[in-house]
Order: sequence, then structure tokens, then C-alpha cells
Amino acid sequence: MAGEGLVVLFVLLGLVGPLVLYLLVRSEHDQREEMDRESAERAARRDTEEQE
Repeated sequence: MAGEGLVVLFVLLGLVGPLVLYLLVRSEHDQREEMDRESAERAARRDTEEQE
């Protein structure tokens, strides 16, 4: 009886764990900042000075 409960617990963790990870990654993806190419290049190269 206890062995069956343990198997059910592991199956539930195996199914719920990846779903939780997916939801965490998805929420991080929704919070990203979109920018144009010039702004992205400027952000990627921190060693250049901005000229406006």
C-alpha cells in the first residue's frame, strides 16, 4: 500500500515539475524588453559611448 502511494507521488512530481519549470520560463519570456536593432547593438556593446 505504501509502495503504491510512493509511485503515485513520483509520477505526480514527474508530471508537475516540468510544467512548473515551463511556466516559470514562460513568465520570464513575457517580461523581456523589445528594442530596435540600433538599441540592441548599443546595449550589447557596453564599451562604446552613446552618440545622439
